[in-house]
Amino acid sequence: MQSPKNKIELVQMPPQNTNSVVVFNGANCIVFDPWGRAGDWKKYFSEHNVTPIAIYATHGHPDHISAAAELAEHFDIDWHMSHLDMDLIDWGNGLLDYFGLPKLSHDNRAPIDISSDCRKMIFSDTEMQIISLPGHTRGGVGYYLPDAGVFIVGDTLFQDSYGRTDFPGGDEQILFQSISKIYDMKLPDTTVVIHGHGHHTTIGWLKQNNRFFHK
Repeated sequence: MQSPKNKIELVQMPPQNTNSVVVFNGANCIVFDPWGRAGDWKKYFSEHNVTPIAIYATHGHPDHISAAAELAEHFDIDWHMSHLDMDLIDWGNGLLDYFGLPKLSHDNRAPIDISSDCRKMIFSDTEMQIISLPGHTRGGVGYYLPDAGVFIVGDTLFQDSYGRTDFPGGDEQILFQSISKIYDMKLPDTTVVIHGHGHHTTIGWLKQNNRFFHK
Protein backbone atom coordinates (compact mmCIF):
# COMPACT_ATOMS: atom_id res chain seq x y z
CA MET A 1 0.00 0.00 0.00
CA GLN A 2 1.28 3.41 -0.94
CA SER A 3 0.28 7.01 -0.34
CA PRO A 4 1.96 10.20 -1.57
CA LYS A 5 3.66 10.51 1.83
CA ASN A 6 4.06 7.00 3.19
CA LYS A 7 4.58 3.39 2.24
CA ILE A 8 2.48 0.99 4.32
CA GLU A 9 3.35 -2.66 4.65
CA LEU A 10 1.39 -5.49 6.23
CA VAL A 11 3.74 -7.84 8.07
CA GLN A 12 3.12 -11.33 9.44
CA MET A 13 5.93 -12.35 11.74
CA PRO A 14 6.33 -15.99 12.73
CA PRO A 15 4.52 -17.80 14.13
CA GLN A 16 2.17 -16.33 11.52
CA ASN A 17 -1.00 -15.32 13.27
CA THR A 18 -1.49 -11.56 13.43
CA ASN A 19 -1.42 -8.71 10.93
CA SER A 20 1.15 -6.18 12.04
CA VAL A 21 1.46 -2.93 10.10
CA VAL A 22 4.51 -0.77 9.38
CA VAL A 23 4.17 2.80 8.11
CA PHE A 24 7.36 4.14 6.53
CA ASN A 25 8.43 7.76 6.31
CA GLY A 26 11.95 8.11 4.95
CA ALA A 27 14.40 6.44 7.31
CA ASN A 28 11.81 6.17 10.08
CA CYS A 29 8.78 3.99 10.63
CA ILE A 30 5.93 3.39 13.03
CA VAL A 31 4.75 -0.09 13.98
CA PHE A 32 1.21 -1.16 14.80
CA ASP A 33 0.48 -4.39 16.70
CA PRO A 34 3.99 -5.90 16.72
CA TRP A 35 3.37 -9.62 17.03
CA GLY A 36 6.18 -12.16 17.18
CA ARG A 37 9.70 -12.00 18.53
CA ALA A 38 11.57 -8.75 19.01
CA GLY A 39 14.64 -10.32 17.38
CA ASP A 40 12.73 -10.90 14.13
CA TRP A 41 11.58 -7.29 14.17
CA LYS A 42 15.11 -6.00 14.71
CA LYS A 43 16.22 -8.01 11.67
CA TYR A 44 13.30 -6.61 9.66
CA PHE A 45 14.22 -3.01 10.51
CA SER A 46 17.85 -3.65 9.62
CA GLU A 47 16.95 -5.20 6.27
CA HIS A 48 14.69 -2.24 5.45
CA ASN A 49 17.20 0.34 6.70
CA VAL A 50 14.64 2.02 8.95
CA THR A 51 14.40 2.93 12.60
CA PRO A 52 11.11 2.66 14.50
CA ILE A 53 10.13 5.84 16.31
CA ALA A 54 6.88 4.68 17.97
CA ILE A 55 4.68 1.64 18.51
CA TYR A 56 0.88 1.59 18.71
CA ALA A 57 -1.38 -1.26 19.81
CA THR A 58 -5.03 -1.65 18.82
CA HIS A 59 -5.62 -3.54 22.07
CA GLY A 60 -3.87 -5.45 24.82
CA HIS A 61 -4.16 -9.08 23.74
CA PRO A 62 -0.73 -10.73 23.59
CA ASP A 63 -0.92 -11.55 19.89
CA HIS A 64 -0.87 -7.79 19.20
CA ILE A 65 1.80 -6.64 21.63
CA SER A 66 4.22 -9.56 22.13
CA ALA A 67 7.27 -7.65 20.81
CA ALA A 68 6.21 -4.14 21.86
CA ALA A 69 7.87 -3.77 25.25
CA GLU A 70 11.24 -5.21 24.24
CA LEU A 71 11.37 -3.14 21.04
CA ALA A 72 10.44 0.01 22.94
CA GLU A 73 13.23 -0.66 25.41
CA HIS A 74 15.80 -1.49 22.73
CA PHE A 75 15.11 1.52 20.52
CA ASP A 76 14.31 3.88 23.42
CA ILE A 77 10.89 4.74 22.02
CA ASP A 78 7.35 4.89 23.37
CA TRP A 79 4.69 2.29 22.86
CA HIS A 80 1.06 3.24 23.21
CA MET A 81 -2.01 1.37 24.41
CA SER A 82 -5.19 2.25 26.26
CA HIS A 83 -4.88 2.14 30.05
CA LEU A 84 -8.11 0.13 30.02
CA ASP A 85 -6.18 -2.84 28.61
CA MET A 86 -3.16 -2.72 30.92
CA ASP A 87 -4.44 -5.64 32.99
CA LEU A 88 -4.36 -7.86 29.90
CA ILE A 89 -0.55 -7.84 29.77
CA ASP A 90 -0.12 -10.37 32.59
CA TRP A 91 -3.28 -12.23 31.58
CA GLY A 92 -1.88 -12.86 28.11
CA ASN A 93 1.42 -14.42 29.09
CA GLY A 94 -0.13 -17.87 29.07
CA LEU A 95 -0.95 -17.52 25.37
CA LEU A 96 2.58 -16.36 24.58
CA ASP A 97 3.89 -19.43 26.37
CA TYR A 98 1.59 -21.57 24.21
CA PHE A 99 3.13 -20.08 21.05
CA GLY A 100 6.65 -20.52 22.42
CA LEU A 101 7.22 -16.77 22.66
CA PRO A 102 8.89 -14.93 25.55
CA LYS A 103 6.53 -13.66 28.20
CA LEU A 104 6.11 -9.92 28.52
CA SER A 105 8.35 -8.64 31.27
CA HIS A 106 7.79 -5.69 33.53
CA ASP A 107 11.54 -5.10 33.30
CA ASN A 108 10.96 -3.66 29.82
CA ARG A 109 9.30 -0.37 29.04
CA ALA A 110 5.66 0.00 30.09
CA PRO A 111 3.05 1.26 27.65
CA ILE A 112 1.88 4.86 27.59
CA ASP A 113 -1.86 5.45 27.81
CA ILE A 114 -3.29 6.56 24.51
CA SER A 115 -5.96 9.21 24.08
CA SER A 116 -8.75 8.11 21.76
CA ASP A 117 -11.17 9.94 19.50
CA CYS A 118 -8.48 12.47 18.69
CA ARG A 119 -6.01 13.39 15.97
CA LYS A 120 -2.23 13.46 16.17
CA MET A 121 0.74 13.85 13.83
CA ILE A 122 2.75 10.64 13.70
CA PHE A 123 5.25 12.19 11.29
CA SER A 124 5.68 15.85 10.47
CA ASP A 125 3.50 15.41 7.38
CA THR A 126 1.21 12.54 8.40
CA GLU A 127 -1.95 12.78 10.48
CA MET A 128 -3.54 9.86 12.27
CA GLN A 129 -6.97 9.65 13.84
CA ILE A 130 -7.30 7.46 16.93
CA ILE A 131 -10.79 6.00 17.20
CA SER A 132 -12.14 4.40 20.39
CA LEU A 133 -13.47 0.93 19.50
CA PRO A 134 -14.21 -1.01 22.71
CA GLY A 135 -16.01 -4.34 22.81
CA HIS A 136 -13.36 -6.88 21.88
CA THR A 137 -11.50 -5.43 24.86
CA ARG A 138 -12.31 -2.46 27.07
CA GLY A 139 -9.57 -0.32 25.57
CA GLY A 140 -9.72 -1.26 21.90
CA VAL A 141 -8.88 1.48 19.40
CA GLY A 142 -8.55 1.86 15.65
CA TYR A 143 -6.08 3.97 13.69
CA TYR A 144 -7.23 5.84 10.60
CA LEU A 145 -4.68 7.33 8.22
CA PRO A 146 -6.72 9.67 6.01
CA ASP A 147 -3.96 10.56 3.54
CA ALA A 148 -3.29 6.90 2.85
CA GLY A 149 -6.93 5.83 3.00
CA VAL A 150 -6.11 3.06 5.49
CA PHE A 151 -7.96 2.07 8.67
CA ILE A 152 -6.29 -0.35 11.11
CA VAL A 153 -9.15 -1.86 13.14
CA GLY A 154 -7.48 -4.67 15.09
CA ASP A 155 -9.92 -7.40 16.11
CA THR A 156 -13.03 -5.21 16.14
CA LEU A 157 -14.07 -6.41 12.69
CA PHE A 158 -12.97 -9.16 10.31
CA GLN A 159 -13.73 -9.91 6.67
CA ASP A 160 -17.04 -11.62 7.32
CA SER A 161 -17.35 -11.57 11.11
CA TYR A 162 -16.32 -9.66 14.22
CA GLY A 163 -13.96 -10.10 17.16
CA ARG A 164 -14.65 -12.53 19.96
CA THR A 165 -16.03 -11.17 23.21
CA ASP A 166 -15.49 -14.10 25.60
CA PHE A 167 -12.12 -12.89 26.88
CA PRO A 168 -11.78 -10.52 29.86
CA GLY A 169 -13.24 -7.11 29.05
CA GLY A 170 -15.20 -8.34 26.05
CA ASP A 171 -18.77 -7.17 25.53
CA GLU A 172 -20.70 -8.09 22.39
CA GLN A 173 -23.23 -5.25 22.64
CA ILE A 174 -20.48 -2.66 23.02
CA LEU A 175 -18.58 -4.24 20.12
CA PHE A 176 -21.63 -3.90 17.87
CA GLN A 177 -21.76 -0.22 18.83
CA SER A 178 -18.13 0.16 17.80
CA ILE A 179 -18.83 -1.51 14.45
CA SER A 180 -21.74 0.90 13.93
CA LYS A 181 -19.38 3.74 14.80
CA ILE A 182 -17.04 2.72 11.97
CA TYR A 183 -20.01 2.53 9.60
CA ASP A 184 -21.19 5.98 10.68
CA MET A 185 -17.79 7.50 9.89
CA LYS A 186 -18.92 7.33 6.24
CA LEU A 187 -15.40 6.66 5.01
CA PRO A 188 -14.86 6.33 1.26
CA ASP A 189 -15.66 2.87 -0.07
CA THR A 190 -12.06 2.63 -1.29
CA THR A 191 -10.68 2.91 2.26
CA VAL A 192 -8.48 -0.12 2.95
CA VAL A 193 -9.44 -1.87 6.20
CA ILE A 194 -6.63 -3.84 7.83
CA HIS A 195 -8.00 -6.44 10.21
CA GLY A 196 -6.09 -8.00 13.07
CA HIS A 197 -6.26 -11.38 11.34
CA GLY A 198 -7.06 -12.50 7.82
CA HIS A 199 -6.96 -10.62 4.55
CA HIS A 200 -7.49 -6.88 4.37
CA THR A 201 -10.68 -5.54 2.79
CA THR A 202 -12.24 -2.17 2.00
CA ILE A 203 -15.18 -0.26 3.43
CA GLY A 204 -17.11 -0.91 0.23
CA TRP A 205 -16.35 -4.63 0.38
CA LEU A 206 -17.52 -4.84 3.98
CA LYS A 207 -20.78 -3.10 3.12
CA GLN A 208 -21.46 -5.76 0.52
CA ASN A 209 -20.15 -8.85 2.28
CA ASN A 210 -20.08 -8.48 6.06
CA ARG A 211 -23.61 -8.76 7.44
CA PHE A 212 -22.50 -7.27 10.77
CA PHE A 213 -21.20 -4.07 9.19
CA HIS A 214 -24.16 -1.73 9.44
CA LYS A 215 -25.52 1.17 11.47
